[in-house]
Amino acid sequence: MKMKNKIIAVAVLLAACLPLSAQKYKGVVDKTVAVVGGETILLSDVEAEVQQMRASGSSSDRDMRCEVLEAMMESKLFLMQARIDSLSVSLDVVESNLSQRIDYMRTSLGGDEEVEKYFGKPLYKLRQEWRKALEEQSLTEQERYAVASKIPEITPYDVQQYLAATDPEDLPVVPVKYQLSQICVYPDREAAAVAVREKLLSLRERIMNGEKFSTLARIYSEDPGSARRGGELGMASKSIFWPAFSDAAMALRPGTISQIVETPDGFHIIEVIEKKGDMFNARHILLKPQYTVEDQEKAFAHLDSLRTQILAEEITFPLAARFYSEDLPTRTNGGQMADPSTGSSYFEIDQLKPADYAAIKDLKPGEISEPVASQDNEGYLQGRQGNLIYKIIRVDKIIPAHTATFENDYNQILDQVELQKQQAAVNAFLDGKIKSTYIVIDPLFAECEFSREAWNTRK
Repeated sequence: MKMKNKIIAVAVLLAACLPLSAQKYKGVVDKTVAVVGGETILLSDVEAEVQQMRASGSSSDRDMRCEVLEAMMESKLFLMQARIDSLSVSLDVVESNLSQRIDYMRTSLGGDEEVEKYFGKPLYKLRQEWRKALEEQSLTEQERYAVASKIPEITPYDVQQYLAATDPEDLPVVPVKYQLSQICVYPDREAAAVAVREKLLSLRERIMNGEKFSTLARIYSEDPGSARRGGELGMASKSIFWPAFSDAAMALRPGTISQIVETPDGFHIIEVIEKKGDMFNARHILLKPQYTVEDQEKAFAHLDSLRTQILAEEITFPLAARFYSEDLPTRTNGGQMADPSTGSSYFEIDQLKPADYAAIKDLKPGEISEPVASQDNEGYLQGRQGNLIYKIIRVDKIIPAHTATFENDYNQILDQVELQKQQAAVNAFLDGKIKSTYIVIDPLFAECEFSREAWNTRK
């Protein structure tokens, strides 16, 4: 889809999807629609936030303008208190968040000119407005955290009181959890990388000899999103790509072809179409290392042999993992797996890779899976698919799904009680401030049904 058409589609979506008809606001001169203490909220502030949310793909089952206004009014209450408390803003964090927001908008809409056209303002003006909004957001979040953190320390007595006062049917249900160990081997990644490099060199030579980059990208590229567009990525900020990719692209003159570039996604050749400042539009052909049936058969035979030895008690699973596993994080721990995001050795079903769960779902504690092809955690930590890996998995322990109990799930219930008390503190703060603060809401929003009843009494 061309960028111009994308902007039109977003504008149509904005007009069509808001329950509170945009016709109500059409032709209304910008005005103050809410006063909260010494803070004012303009209609243009509400519209700008709605527009930005739509551009970011956000949606709501409520009237979005009413929802945005309510959130803004709550933020103003926290902001007022933050100024009273003399909280400060980290300018470095604000500038970093501002750059990310601008890069996202420039990439989504297709460059500076399209951003200015969509928002109806020059980019320097948007920077000023967004910087101010991010500074206020930082103060608001700090104050909200300060309010939530003022609750007394949760004690075991509080947890017991919560359990006694809560209907068993309303207590959290702890899903089934698995404790697992693995022994992993990788395929011959070096040989596969050599093969994919040779194929890319061949494609590059064909392009240099006159074949169209776009045609070969459609046929060979393994990036499905861009392949159907002839490898074209669209005008985007260099910051959204892997550094090796963006550095190579920014160093090219339009129309020239890069050497092979390696990123965590695979291997690329790149043709730059256009550059504007720190943005570029490029085509690329992505190829990923491919592994043969022989690779898998060799790995499976090795793992199956280890499995047989372990079952015959010729070697223990932890010792085999230390000697033979090629996954360093688990090898040093006797093969025991841990969630890379939390460090926990227990996994819920949705935390397991699909191939891993398929391999162990019918096993009992102590049993070992057949060899299986899966993915490592390297890609997971980088926000992408992991590398191919072959493994056998032992089920160390299974904790069946159950209603949370004081004895077995204290920390989980503690978190629930703490969250409940924090939310109660935030609610009490907001309700108290709404009652004691001068607030005026414009009749333009009289039909809004705010989620917090205290706002409805101030309309």
